[in-house]
Amino acid sequence: MADETNIEGAGVAPEAVAPVAAAPETAAPAPAGGEPREARGRGRGRGNNDRGGGGGDRGRGRRDDRRGRGDDDGGEELIEKLVHINRVSKTVKGGKRFGFAALVVVGDGKGRVGFGHGKAREVPEAITKATASAKKKMIRVSLKEGRTLHHDGKGRFGAGKVNVRSAPAGTGIIAGGPMRAVFESLGVADVVTKSVGTSNPYNMIRATFDALGDQTSPKSVAQRRGKKVADLLGRGGVSTVEAEAAADAITE
Repeated sequence: MADETNIEGAGVAPEAVAPVAAAPETAAPAPAGGEPREARGRGRGRGNNDRGGGGGDRGRGRRDDRRGRGDDDGGEELIEKLVHINRVSKTVKGGKRFGFAALVVVGDGKGRVGFGHGKAREVPEAITKATASAKKKMIRVSLKEGRTLHHDGKGRFGAGKVNVRSAPAGTGIIAGGPMRAVFESLGVADVVTKSVGTSNPYNMIRATFDALGDQTSPKSVAQRRGKKVADLLGRGGVSTVEAEAAADAITE
């Protein structure tokens, strides 16, 4: 009351005094931008984070695409088996130079297999060369039911002779040494083999591939002779229904 009396006594209108009392309340809001500094700071932060995040996503996307293209180009997952490593030497002036020769079998486990050999001064480089050579010389072998051979066969290379036979389910891979590596890489689950003659792994591998190269499927024979698969399978006293069912089960 004392203040009002003094103000009135001074001849000042109360309406003019009211804005002065309300001034702190109007000053409390931020300046004319409406929290511009904090908003701009947060906006720049969000913008930078967005741009940074977007760039990071784009970068990750490009890396994923490169990996995808690599997977498509490299395609399949191959089974690589080292069969044999031999140390070789070359006599030169002042001594001998030693190197290594590697024999590798490569397959996809689905009917394709190949072998190769390479020489180098170090073992890893020799294996790399042999693997690259094997991938270039892969062949496709038709499999019965995806687990065994369609028929028996024989292969020969030099002094190496091998016999391969189809087997019922559950037999397993009855093979030893280099021949086992070939069938495991090929994807065969049931087979019976016998090696007669040399134990040289190079000749055994080549003889095995000679036997696999002679494998034929009923489908390929039927196409070559212009007949149906059921007609070929219907021989030997097999009924027509069974022959047709067996023909439908054959995929290769």
